Amino acid sequence: MTTATLIPAGNSAPLRWYRSVGAVLAGLAVNAVLSSATDVLLVAAGVFPPLAQFGHPEYFSDSLLLIALLYRTLYGVLGCYITAQLAAQRPMVHSLALGCIGFLISVVGAAATWNTWTSWYSLAIIAVTLPSAWLGARILQYRQRLALSY
Repeated sequence: MTTATLIPAGNSAPLRWYRSVGAVLAGLAVNAVLSSATDVLLVAAGVFPPLAQFGHPEYFSDSLLLIALLYRTLYGVLGCYITAQLAAQRPMVHSLALGCIGFLISVVGAAATWNTWTSWYSLAIIAVTLPSAWLGARILQYRQRLALSY
């Protein structure tokens, strides 16, 4: 008996599951790669301190952390947009799923660095995560509506 006889024709549930996981992982990867690449570029440009200092908040002024918050927020929106675009169905759900993953990562990161890192930055990262996920999916929905109107 082959798998073709076990799975009725037209049942794409296994494929949707893989596509859903792939969409979320792709958005997560885009966010992580772009954030890390920007960190490295800002170090190379002399804007950020050397990478060896990244675990030490005394080397980061509030203005440097604000820059990091801004580009990480933009990359979060982009990553969630990509997740929504790659999702087979329910793009908002997929984008918010990635947002929930990011929220959990942010909470764990804030808890792990609470007494050593700048609190406002950790709280701001937590605060922007879910709205960024929502915005990424809304931008996709808006663009799709625009495309349908032409």
